[in-house]
Amino acid sequence: MPNINNNNAFGTQSRIQSPSRQRVSRKKQRIGQGSGEHSTASLTKSQSSKAIANTWMHNESLDATIPLPKLSFITSAFLVAVLSIVTYWNSCHGDFVFDDLEAIVKNQDVKLETPLWNIFQHDFWGQAIELKESHKSYRPLTIVTFRTNYFAGGLHPWGFHLVNILLHATVSVLVLPVSSALLTVVTDVGKGGDEGFLECPRASLLCAILFAVHPIHTENVAGIVGRADLLCALFFFMSFLLYTTVCKSDSSCLDSTPLYSYLCLVLSMVLCAVAMLCKEQGITVIGICSVYDIIINCGIDPIPAFSTIYTTLKCHHVLPSIQLAVHSPELRWLRRLLLRHLVLFISAIILLLTRFFIMGSGVPSFQEVDNPASFLDNVWMRMINYSYVYSLNAWLLLNPWWLCFDWSMGCVPVIQTPLDPRVVAPIVFWIIMGVIVFYCLFGSDHYEKRLLTVSISVVIIPFLPASNFFFRVGFVIAERVLYLPSLGFCLLVVMGTRHLCLNGTSIMKRALQVLLLVVVVCHMTRCYHRNSEWSTERRLYRSGLKVCPGNAKVHYNIGKSAADAGHTQEAIDAYREAIRLHPDYDQALNNLGNILRDLNQTQEAEMLISKAVKIRPTFAAAWMNLGIVQATLKKHREAEVSYLTALKHRKNYPDCFFNLGNLYLVLGNTDQALSAWLNATSLLNTHAEAWSNTLLLLDNLGQYNTAVSVGQEALKHVKEDPSIYYAMGNVLGKMERYKEAEEMYLQAIHYKPNVARYHGNLGVLYHRWGKLEEAYHQYQRSLTLDPASEVMEENLRKLGRKLKKKQTV
Repeated sequence: MPNINNNNAFGTQSRIQSPSRQRVSRKKQRIGQGSGEHSTASLTKSQSSKAIANTWMHNESLDATIPLPKLSFITSAFLVAVLSIVTYWNSCHGDFVFDDLEAIVKNQDVKLETPLWNIFQHDFWGQAIELKESHKSYRPLTIVTFRTNYFAGGLHPWGFHLVNILLHATVSVLVLPVSSALLTVVTDVGKGGDEGFLECPRASLLCAILFAVHPIHTENVAGIVGRADLLCALFFFMSFLLYTTVCKSDSSCLDSTPLYSYLCLVLSMVLCAVAMLCKEQGITVIGICSVYDIIINCGIDPIPAFSTIYTTLKCHHVLPSIQLAVHSPELRWLRRLLLRHLVLFISAIILLLTRFFIMGSGVPSFQEVDNPASFLDNVWMRMINYSYVYSLNAWLLLNPWWLCFDWSMGCVPVIQTPLDPRVVAPIVFWIIMGVIVFYCLFGSDHYEKRLLTVSISVVIIPFLPASNFFFRVGFVIAERVLYLPSLGFCLLVVMGTRHLCLNGTSIMKRALQVLLLVVVVCHMTRCYHRNSEWSTERRLYRSGLKVCPGNAKVHYNIGKSAADAGHTQEAIDAYREAIRLHPDYDQALNNLGNILRDLNQTQEAEMLISKAVKIRPTFAAAWMNLGIVQATLKKHREAEVSYLTALKHRKNYPDCFFNLGNLYLVLGNTDQALSAWLNATSLLNTHAEAWSNTLLLLDNLGQYNTAVSVGQEALKHVKEDPSIYYAMGNVLGKMERYKEAEEMYLQAIHYKPNVARYHGNLGVLYHRWGKLEEAYHQYQRSLTLDPASEVMEENLRKLGRKLKKKQTV
């Protein structure tokens, strides 16, 4: 093998070893750093120690410029935890709002009676993930925590909110060691070790405080479904910290890699997978680990490294360089680096393939209203719009006062021409990004450019899944996805603070300290106010009007909330405004049609819902609602076609089977009606109306034994619905099983005591049973609840005659 000078293939000096080989002194020059980049002179041990000492003193002074006291880790962690809890404590009083209703309240996977395995077969919203209409968001571990909340305290929002607050406090505390690792100064290119790193406790404390109180996190904490991001960040940081342990262990033990290092590396990738099972963004920790390993741990400067590689290849020194990399003790760190990256690469491939397999080898389909820019045909205009959205996300991190729960449907109008004045925003954004990248590559301050590279990487890499770069996403802006990137933004603020303090006067430092305090207080105040807006749906949706008055979805949600609260006219006005802003808003058309149907305005209702299914032919719910309107208008055959079309697009649709059964009953097709209702109960065994109708029809058909069997099955699944007990009481009474019938009627009255017919039929049962006094009291109670009931009056007269005759006898 040819002799190699002290300069290796990557421009670093050779290492001087002590004779005993018990410790490898770290005296290599950083790659591509300083004027002696290609010098062949080796440092003596005393010179190296002096250089390291000087670097430490310099870096200590850098951290000392941060205008915060130097606290112990325990004290810092306590301070950060208290700040985060105080900031978000008022969110505990919030309800289930917005996406919480679909992901938690209406999600059967959260209920304990649902088999646990179903969670791992369904998406985040409880749909089978292989279905075409599935959202494809696979977050089973987040659903497990919702289920645990449900087990501990039922569907009470307080407990769910409390867990979110505690999770955010935990993640904020973890920012301390994470930011310390990312703000690490490499004092020697010895690739780590005991004396190789200097942590920045003041800088990490400032970073953690800014992260804990940043208002962009209110959606993650105050919105319960934001727990996916909180859990993802928790395991994301744990995975990263384990990876940094691997790097330091590999660097401090150059002769052999300890088993502990391998175990930590495997566990780090396992935690990455866990983060991904909480939210898909978790896989991006692999990119952060890679950047940390290359830039911070190994201190590689890309431009000089590539220049050295190019020079080596050009001079035909390929073979000696490869032999050096394979055999040289001086390049053990490089082999370790490549091995760690091989593990990162294989892990990423396995996780991505597994995720693709779980989705059913398909991708979610989104409508144009979800992300209109992604549907533009012109590639350049699409890029301009994406860039504009990136600039808005950056602005939200910088100025988080302009917040909205939903940014779609007119909130961010599409840029249609390069002459649009909003094009200035992406131009400025890319100029700033270009300056940052240029400095990261060619800057003279090696310490600053490394930290800047890492900080901007922490902003960009976790944001990539939401960037539309790899695939279309189903939103324009989503504040939730900025939870992890906000750490990178906080790191940039810390770097800017250090730079200003380092070059400023004592008065400027004091002013900066006051400014930071004001920022923290303002952020906490903004969070407190924003938490209160997230407390109820009405307040949340009304707050959206202040930011995006032209957003049709904001008006749609106001209408939906008003309809749920019984404010019919307000709901109608909001839906009409949503349709005015977006005439093809199929969901608003469908919901408005339903309200008008209930108000007997069936002609307009049919017109609106018909338009909805024309806009979206696969809209199963609208087809079912159209069938209901057509059945009301006595258009029975058209209604049947609509119901069957709905079932074509959604095979497992219990409500549609229920309504189809009602239609068949009207048409006199009793067998088909029974079949439809039984289909509904087989798909949803808690469908009380389908069970009740089945029992009533079997009762009318005189199939009492079958009715009893069906009723007993129904009561296994629906134990608190009075209509089931009432129907069973009727059947058992006709079978003269009076005692059992009495128990059923009493259960129905227990759950709903003020229904006249329940008391009336119990009176009839007692009348037939010969318990005349009890019958009299039940008839009286029924007439009190419904004085206009002629049947009860007649029954009471008959009972009176019978009692009089009995007394005469």
